[in-house]
Amino acid sequence: MEQLYEFFNRKLKHTPTEFFRYQYNQIKWNGRAFGIVGPRGVGKSTMLLQYIKFNLNPADTLYVSADHLYFAEHKLVELADRFVKMGGKHLFIDEIHKYEGWSRELKQIYDSYDDLQLVISGSSILDIYKGLADLSRRMPIYTMQGLSFREYLHLFHQIETPVYSLNEILAHKAVLPVEHPLPLFKDYLRRGYYPFAKDEEYEMELMQVINQTMEVDIPQHIQANIALGRKLKSLLMVIAKSVPFKPVMQKLAEATGISRNDIPNYLIYMEKAGMIAQLHDTTGGLRGLGKVEKLYLDNSNLIYTLAPEHAEIGNVRETFFMNQTRVLNNVTSSSVSDFEIDGKVFEIGGRKKGQKQIESVQEGYIVKDDIENGYANIVPLWAFGLNY
Repeated sequence: MEQLYEFFNRKLKHTPTEFFRYQYNQIKWNGRAFGIVGPRGVGKSTMLLQYIKFNLNPADTLYVSADHLYFAEHKLVELADRFVKMGGKHLFIDEIHKYEGWSRELKQIYDSYDDLQLVISGSSILDIYKGLADLSRRMPIYTMQGLSFREYLHLFHQIETPVYSLNEILAHKAVLPVEHPLPLFKDYLRRGYYPFAKDEEYEMELMQVINQTMEVDIPQHIQANIALGRKLKSLLMVIAKSVPFKPVMQKLAEATGISRNDIPNYLIYMEKAGMIAQLHDTTGGLRGLGKVEKLYLDNSNLIYTLAPEHAEIGNVRETFFMNQTRVLNNVTSSSVSDFEIDGKVFEIGGRKKGQKQIESVQEGYIVKDDIENGYANIVPLWAFGLNY
């Protein structure tokens, strides 16, 4: 067990404290048990360690990663028992989905130790939701996305600005303490969504995230062999070179060699894993999702990494808008424009974009990506990146 404490202390010592993700102040950290999920590389582990560093006593706290070699010979239940008997009160288990049979043992730990706080995190969102079926009411799950444009400004350029609600953005109350935001915005679109973009080997690291997600996480979730991972990567590349587009399952099947009937499920897995986004229409109502109208890559950084030759400006604009607004809003397709949010419709374009497509709607907005300031119903695209 000493090796786990050494691992924990090393991680804690090197945890940065200059920047905190948007979820930090939204989590009820005093809860007896909860989980944090999100795509690989968005900062979940760092956030857990930051909370420990500022709020807990390392003497009764332990942070472990479930893929540590310690668990090749020991069980989670065994660890929890020893930890509690040593006076432990707060157990943080990172990458929990990498521990086989974790959900069964986690439930046993939860039921056996009333005074132990359990916090888990993982990148395999599907596995965690599936595994927590028996604990769903007792263990809330927080979902974490990549950096907003606002967070990127803080982390990369030490430019601080508050979060603005959608209504404040539409009322032109969102402002930045910089004279010209567009150069910073264009850099964010290329390499600002993931906190590790500050690393010199960023592009290689992002490709590793993509490969691990497509070749390991999703196949493991559905208990498939490695051959499926290669087909899923092929599907991802087809999407990357075509987005945004309305998916035709038969054509995707022909292009990838995947069964037509399996593709809808695989798209859901890829979306949950942070690789793509599906834009639905409103036919599903409040009780469900409607038909898929368009497929996008999850964020604009993936566009420039997977298919830079297809980084068409219209695609980048729409991808950014959906990526940033969906975190706090229900974004659907619109019959008259690009997107709809709570009855408001949004047409995305450049400086010359006109009002024709939205002139018949009651509340319509033109979102332009190459303007610094908005007026009337025209809003700069970068402003939607201050939403969280």
